[in-house]
Amino acid sequence: MKFFNYIEGIFTALRSLAGGMIVTWKELFTPKVTMQYPENRKTLTISNRWRSELIMPHDENNEHACTACGICMMNCPNGSIEVLSTTIETEDGKKKKILNKHLWNYGSCTFCNLCVITCPSDAIIFNNEFEGAVFDKSKLLHRLNREDSKLRERKKDTAPATTNTTIKKENKEA
Repeated sequence: MKFFNYIEGIFTALRSLAGGMIVTWKELFTPKVTMQYPENRKTLTISNRWRSELIMPHDENNEHACTACGICMMNCPNGSIEVLSTTIETEDGKKKKILNKHLWNYGSCTFCNLCVITCPSDAIIFNNEFEGAVFDKSKLLHRLNREDSKLRERKKDTAPATTNTTIKKENKEA
């Protein structure tokens, strides 16, 4: 009985080897796609799903959408993000957070996208810039908000706001 198991094992191994060799020979004859980087920087297309550099978009008035809530910092699994803010008192007597610095460490980021997904104000995004190699480790620390930038003011609607519950009730009645 052991002899038959031994022979059966040999044939199983040969069948497995032949299957692997078939895949290898097929790949040998398929056309290869090679990107001639860095010569083709101008024509190189990167996938839209590529995540490379975290940025905070600013408008033409040097305004951003970050409210300095710190949710991106709390959700970062390895502490790549640091939000430095100051609490001020407004003219109304309310306390409000003002963003001083939004720091991101490119060297320790795992590009998991949790910061972008959980940001309630959609203030940060990943762009497609892929050339991030540097010779000095200190250049991997990026400040996302620009100097003297401020929070973008929300536009106040003149029409009365309708809630989802009101709309649902109207749909049920109809």
